[in-house]
Amino acid sequence: MIETVPNIKYTDNRNFFLLAGPCAIEGEEMAFQIAERIYEITHRLEIPWVFKGSYRKANRSRLDSFTGIGDEKALKILKAVSEKYNVPTITDIHSAEEAAMAAEYVDVLQIPAFLCRQTDLLVAAAKTNKHINIKKGQFLAPEAIKFAVNKVRESGNDHVWVTDRGTMFGYQDMVVDFRGIPKMKSFDVPVVMDITHSLQQPNQSSGVTGGQPELIETIGKAAIASGADGIFIETHHNPAVAKSDGANMLHLDKLEGLLEKLIRIRKAVI
Repeated sequence: MIETVPNIKYTDNRNFFLLAGPCAIEGEEMAFQIAERIYEITHRLEIPWVFKGSYRKANRSRLDSFTGIGDEKALKILKAVSEKYNVPTITDIHSAEEAAMAAEYVDVLQIPAFLCRQTDLLVAAAKTNKHINIKKGQFLAPEAIKFAVNKVRESGNDHVWVTDRGTMFGYQDMVVDFRGIPKMKSFDVPVVMDITHSLQQPNQSSGVTGGQPELIETIGKAAIASGADGIFIETHHNPAVAKSDGANMLHLDKLEGLLEKLIRIRKAVI
């Protein structure tokens, strides 16, 4: 049975759960605007939801890229969203020192894909006793993520998820191997598919990551059909002006229709 986080209750029809929100917290107004709409959609569709927002973007190609509005300010916004909508929140951490700080504000700590092998980071996250979402590195085979899972478990924390976000295919493209979903589920963890980051086109000559958002629905449908327990979506009311990862985010207006389609697939395969 899929484990829960605070305030999340799974419905009788066993919908997938959803990690969704903007790539980065750009300010209070935008965070509440996005959260309000996702709340309305997920409440109606009975989809368990965790609000996602990065309080800081540590992995940027260029020095002049947006990294955040300030750690404490962004974390306080995440906590305010949680309190207003009675919804759990998730954010990335980048170093062992950040684990305890972020844990004071959010319910789930996310380990970025490029950092999924960092032992000190995994152990520090585990010791907060929060739920831990480990993103599978773009460089890892699905089978290899079990060692990251074991680091968390062996540190005394069994609340761990794994998220696939694609695998590098050449220098500027990502692919998703859907065989990885059942392989990672065999580790007895909930498996999430990140259907927006898996469509990134990194390492562009401009230093700004590209994307293929027109394929978000395709990846989402295949993930649910393959048995994914959860879906990760970065969404924005205007991706064209988003300060981070706008090229591969889902427009907020398209979220409801996509989730309705994924629910129908879920009901057909469970």
